[in-house]
Amino acid sequence: MSLKNSRILLVEDNPDHQELTLMTLAENNVLNEVVVANDGLEALDYLFGTGAHAGRDARDVPALVLLDLKLPRLNGIEVLRRIRDDARTRLVPVVILTSSSEEEDVVASLESGANSYVRKPVDFSRFIEQVQRLQVYWLLVHEPLGGAPPPARP
Repeated sequence: MSLKNSRILLVEDNPDHQELTLMTLAENNVLNEVVVANDGLEALDYLFGTGAHAGRDARDVPALVLLDLKLPRLNGIEVLRRIRDDARTRLVPVVILTSSSEEEDVVASLESGANSYVRKPVDFSRFIEQVQRLQVYWLLVHEPLGGAPPPARP
């Protein structure tokens, strides 16, 4: 598995949320390539090099997956489970980015292996703040597999 690239996979069916997320990343100088999947099956096709993405090297995994829960064709929890069930994608950071505040969605996401659960605010400015925080932590602070070792403890 290679985590050397810095691609982000955004799995979001709502065009307005897609646009807001992409705009926020661009305005905050995130230079990472962002691949957008409009539903759960499209996300899995991209990740595993099948369907419309047949021939794509499935070992070339994204640095981060931003995953909505309420998706057509295959919901986010099932996508997350399939990501965690495959050795190629098992360690890819997955952040649930959803409008759901249902406790069962939070629990199911974390039990299925999500690294984080972030609720999309309804307010535009708060949404931008949330995406900025995600960018800072997951793209700048988080140490991916294969990166520099953590500092030694005294």
